Amino acid sequence: MTDPDIHDDTAGDHERLETELLAQDRDAARVATADVDETMARQLVSDLVDDGLVTAVAEQRVLVHEPSGEAFDAIRQLAVFHRGWTAGRDADEETS
Repeated sequence: MTDPDIHDDTAGDHERLETELLAQDRDAARVATADVDETMARQLVSDLVDDGLVTAVAEQRVLVHEPSGEAFDAIRQLAVFHRGWTAGRDADEETS
């Protein structure tokens, strides 16, 4: 009997494929926050204000994210924070 040809050995292929698929699943599950542009941020924050999740404090020139109590002086910062906060809350609910 001869030794198997090393070029025919596919034992590691399955593991590499599974690792790649798991990485793709993780990437798909993550919430992208870097893609929040100014227009998207303004729309999101406007919706949050309408829903009562954000309060504008004019005297201090800040926006308060009511569920967390965090204050922001930039719309984009608030939008990115809210997307991350929502993703974290949703992930906690899935594991509970």
